[in-house]
Amino acid sequence: MSTDLAPVARTAAEDAGDYLRERFVDGTTDAEYGTTDVKAHADREAERRIVDHLRAEFPDHAITAEESGHHEGDGDYRWVVDGLDGTNNFAAGIPTFGVSVAAVDADTDAPAAAAVSLPALDDTYVAVRDGGVTHNGESVSVTDGETPPVEAGTVAFVIGHPVVYDGPGRENADEIRWELGQTAKRCIQTWAPVVHWALLSRGGLDGFVCLHPDEREQVPGELLATEAGCRRRSEGPLSAFAPTGEAAEELLATAVSVREPLD
Repeated sequence: MSTDLAPVARTAAEDAGDYLRERFVDGTTDAEYGTTDVKAHADREAERRIVDHLRAEFPDHAITAEESGHHEGDGDYRWVVDGLDGTNNFAAGIPTFGVSVAAVDADTDAPAAAAVSLPALDDTYVAVRDGGVTHNGESVSVTDGETPPVEAGTVAFVIGHPVVYDGPGRENADEIRWELGQTAKRCIQTWAPVVHWALLSRGGLDGFVCLHPDEREQVPGELLATEAGCRRRSEGPLSAFAPTGEAAEELLATAVSVREPLD
């Protein structure tokens, strides 16, 4: 049951988050810098802690983790783990980073439960399929009844690795972000998606647009958004989330209008 998965996801995410917060506060953010990526030493340790929690509680479940790859299992669920989302921010001393732990159905990949820890804020979000979203134990939703129109809202935009490492694709993503910024009041290019998914789930943002998103961020993000009341619209590799169907459709139409397929 997804309700049984959620407490374990939360414990694992918070343990990794506590560790990252200690490293961040004391300045222990050693990393290996490449031209296209940053690998923080703390990332691997945070992930190890999560995997240990999951293996202890669900030894038969498979795990897909960013750093250590796929761990085989034949249980009913597969875990998707990101020990440190926003590694560049963490290494640079920017407090916009998070931890995500999510479980999906092993046969359908449908998200079942997820926990997101935002260590610098000491915040934890938990989502359960058909069970809503909590922020530090309190139920939250994407709107309190005062949903602004798209043109007055702030939206986030995320691109996945297929776009990041494709020159023309990256240029096209910049065009999409520009158009979204003309449609909405402001468009944030997010490099720590789980942070902004969490904000969306409690009404801090007014929309989210994704282009070829990465699974480890999209799985917990989509569950947070939809369980908090967001509507989803998609076309091919693009998807848009907003508190109303009309807003999601407008954001998607804006992105689709300038999207070009990857080579």
